[in-house]
Amino acid sequence: MITVEHLSKRYGSHPAVDDVSFTCEPGTVTGFLGPNGAGKSTTMRMICGLTPPTAGTATVDAQPYRRLGNPGRRIGVLLDASAQHAGRTGREVLTLAALTMGVERRAVEESLAKVGLNSTAAKRRVKAYSLGMRQRLGLAYAMLGDPGILILDEPANGLDPAGIRWMRDLLRGYADRGGTVLLSSHLLHEIEVIADDIVVIGNGRIVAQGTKAELLQAAGTIVRTRHLTDLEMALRAAGLSTTPSGDGALRTDGDPELVGQIALRSGLALTELKSADGAGLEEMFLELTADTQREGVAA
Repeated sequence: MITVEHLSKRYGSHPAVDDVSFTCEPGTVTGFLGPNGAGKSTTMRMICGLTPPTAGTATVDAQPYRRLGNPGRRIGVLLDASAQHAGRTGREVLTLAALTMGVERRAVEESLAKVGLNSTAAKRRVKAYSLGMRQRLGLAYAMLGDPGILILDEPANGLDPAGIRWMRDLLRGYADRGGTVLLSSHLLHEIEVIADDIVVIGNGRIVAQGTKAELLQAAGTIVRTRHLTDLEMALRAAGLSTTPSGDGALRTDGDPELVGQIALRSGLALTELKSADGAGLEEMFLELTADTQREGVAA
């Protein structure tokens, strides 16, 4: 389990992370979302003991990362796929990690196979790896000690569509076996597919968090009829807000069942009625972070 409580980090007068709290439970994938400069990477670095917090705490299985004995056996971390010794081969990178963690040498070959790096790739020096291969090696490194927790910052960078699907299946299977995953990604569709819980951060503060179902349900309902003005009046009379969706439909904050009942009482035939979560995580993300974009600022 990962527990973050009132975590803050300031650089001078600038609050990079401001009073952030969330929990990642065993058996779940938590998607950690936010625009550039929102504070995602800084938060992850504080959880992993790489950046000291200004205030608050972050614990792994109820202990600060720095107090973990042999942390690689408890938590696997991938924050930067390029932070690997360029002159070593992929197998050498993992072999040295295995010796450091006290892991059996056979775990090296198992990890290489798990991430799809064959014997030829394992013999190549890391400087010859593509970004996608470095991501695979980074995942192999993170999972080498068979930890119960993974913290991954943008692990899909450089992967092709097949690689992204592979990574998604790998992490989903890991969580289904009881593992805890904290996953940062800008690929919102992938987060939508894999995540159980979602934490959205903007300008260093959490702007939304909850289960994926809860957050997407809050998106409301999309409804369409040939009598749009009459339906809009009926919905507003029932106390619901409405917004034109731009394609001849209405978006309302009522759930589909309530909207359908209002339309029926008003004698209005509907041609479409669906939960707005069909619009997906991207629309929700853009709405929540519209005022917190900080392009060009380090996260």
